[in-house]
Amino acid sequence: MLSSFDFVRQSLELHLFFARIMKEHSFFLEAGFTTRDNSFTRKADEFRMEFDRLLIDVVSISNGIVSQSVIHSGEVFTPYTLDAETVSSYYSGVRIPINITQAEINLMGGETVTINPFLEQRVVSVNNRAIGLIKALITFKETILSNVLSCKMFTLNYPLLIDHIMREARLYVQMVQQLQSREEMSIEKEALQQELFWNRIMAEHSKFIRGLLDPTEDQLINTAHDFGNEFDQLTTEAKAAVDMTIPLEKVTEDSLNAVQRIRDFKEQGTKGLLECKIKSIIIPLLGDHTLREANHFLRLLKQFEVKPINK
Repeated sequence: MLSSFDFVRQSLELHLFFARIMKEHSFFLEAGFTTRDNSFTRKADEFRMEFDRLLIDVVSISNGIVSQSVIHSGEVFTPYTLDAETVSSYYSGVRIPINITQAEINLMGGETVTINPFLEQRVVSVNNRAIGLIKALITFKETILSNVLSCKMFTLNYPLLIDHIMREARLYVQMVQQLQSREEMSIEKEALQQELFWNRIMAEHSKFIRGLLDPTEDQLINTAHDFGNEFDQLTTEAKAAVDMTIPLEKVTEDSLNAVQRIRDFKEQGTKGLLECKIKSIIIPLLGDHTLREANHFLRLLKQFEVKPINK
């Protein structure tokens, strides 16, 4: 069973990463609807603002509690997040509050903190609120995907991207529910689940990037295509590890190497988008979004590599 300290810290760290991811999912959906579906545009905007409010509350109680390793991992914010939000807000006309990112940049980590009952109960309340909000967003995404697949709606987002962000939301709500039950996962179980999940996500990121680049960007398209193939293979390896046909350590080592390289590719891409040096239909915040997810996966892989995994 998780201690009060681990429960509070892990909950806040999870929200710092995933609540931002969810608010950006809502923004990407919002920006992709046609004029005909303005009711969906408004609903996506409502979700975006609800996750803004959730994230503001999380940031307000995280100072001195969350770990330095998470703050400095690049999964909460990157050197490009503020600019990506500012430019994406300009392009879309959607007001993205950069004050949240500014507050995150000022967060301080803490290693030895006493958790009082009031703080613990506050985190329980945040978790319950998040669970309800994430479940509602999942239902919204399911409706959109169903409409798109049945030709009742057109959106600028790929059907696979809608399915992709729905899976991320399901992982988020599952992890919050585990924390609420104070469930302590084994390192092996967590490694298997996370590596299988995130290798697939990295493969899909590569394919989205490939498809959103201007057709003249031959070199970038080829690089993204190669990453897609590599992470498809790593996803297959992770499935084999689940079936115990290859050792998990081998998957972790291969994944770590590949994620470091795709992380650098995404960073260069995000910088290129902000400097208007890459021709594409990729909004800069999407570049920064995928960069943060790579940073998150990289931190997990390093954690799995350091901690002993019992067979």
